[in-house]
Order: sequence, then structure tokens, then C-alpha cells
Amino acid sequence: MSRFRRVAANSAGRDLAVGDIHGHFPRLEQCLQAVGFDTKVDRLFSVGDLVDRGPNSEACLWWLSQPWFHAVQGNHEALAISYLHGGRLDLDMYRAAGGGWFMDMPTEQQAVFVERFMQLPLAMEVQTESGLIGLLHADTPFNQWQALRDSLLFDDDPTVRQVCQWSRQRLKDGNDEVVQGVRALLVGHTPVLQAKQLGNVWHLDTGGWATGHFSLMDLASLQLISATADESKSPGPAG
Repeated sequence: MSRFRRVAANSAGRDLAVGDIHGHFPRLEQCLQAVGFDTKVDRLFSVGDLVDRGPNSEACLWWLSQPWFHAVQGNHEALAISYLHGGRLDLDMYRAAGGGWFMDMPTEQQAVFVERFMQLPLAMEVQTESGLIGLLHADTPFNQWQALRDSLLFDDDPTVRQVCQWSRQRLKDGNDEVVQGVRALLVGHTPVLQAKQLGNVWHLDTGGWATGHFSLMDLASLQLISATADESKSPGPAG
């Protein structure tokens, strides 16, 4: 797989980002319809964890086949890869985390999903009229975006991969250090009640797959545009 992906600017419509989906694609579709998402011109960027926990994980293949949908690889996609390829994995933890739908399907079907998951980058950068936006699942071990880009493109450091897909340290510490080289870095992984900004890092997993709501962020303006009343008071764009 290519661990890092660059995406050119969208000159036709909007670029939106969403937090963890976890198999709740019908609920996400309703959210997109509510904000007038147009698949002809708009694009949707996912910070990973498309599957597990929810009832429609299999739908991820259809979404990943759409030219307007782009995703990074979350830790739940990585769990599926490890399961099929014999990596170190706590099977009880994986099933408890919603992986039963995948564990219980025939191996040949598992291979179809894993082949697609392995094509997903660990990190992505998107050009916008207002500057470069980075996306990954959990966090970056570097405070320079260029350092992460170079590491993913030219090295294969498992420690870097671990932080990108699993770390919750930034939220735990309340670390508001700015990641240099991007206007904003958008992540998910750790559920928050409302989209939370620390420095220029935005945490977008607001539990749309559970009892919360999906937070949609416009990449150009860094405004939350989800059609929920409580998000109309969301913070303004990062500087």
C-alpha cells in the first residue's frame, strides 16, 4: 500500500470530513443529505474506522468504490488485516470491539475486504484554497507534517504506525501543540461529545456510530456544518 496520499484541490464543490463511521453508513447518508451533499461535485474524507460496532460494515466496499469518498486506514481496518494475515491480535478484544461480522465470514470474503483496506493510506493531505489539510486516524508522533510525510513515504516504522492509528495521548494530555506545515490536522479514534480543537488538531469522532452525532467539517473553512442544533455554536476556524 501507499502509506501517504496527496489529494488535489476540489475546484467544483465542497470537501467535507467526517469522524469514525463504524458501520453506520445509512445514518451517515442521512447526515449528508441533510447538508445537501452533492456527489457530483462534493467529496467526503474519512479519518478511518469505517467498520465494526455497527450493523452495516459490509457497505464499506461500496463507499470505498465511490470516486467522491476518500479514507485513511483506521485501527479497525488494521485489526481486520492482522486477523487475516496472522498478526498479533487479541481475538476476544477484537470480537468485543465489533469485529465479529468479519471474523465469522468465510476467508475468501475476508480477503476481499482486507485487499481494499490495505490500499488505504495511513495519512492523507488535501489541498484547499485556504491551505493544506492533513488527515489521519489517531495522532502524529511529529510536530512537523513534513516529518510524518517523509517517515511514511520512505520508512516503515511500526512505532509511527502505532501512533497514527492507536494513540489517545494528545487528548489525554490536553496537548495543544500546533502541527507545523498544515493549516489543520483532522483525526478521530477517541470519541468526544463535541468536535474538539487542540492547537490545530481537530478531533471529529463525536459518536455518530453510537449515541452521539456525526460531525461534518468543511475543509476549506474549518467550520462544522452538521445539521444538528448543538453544532451551530461550534468554534470558528483555526488560525
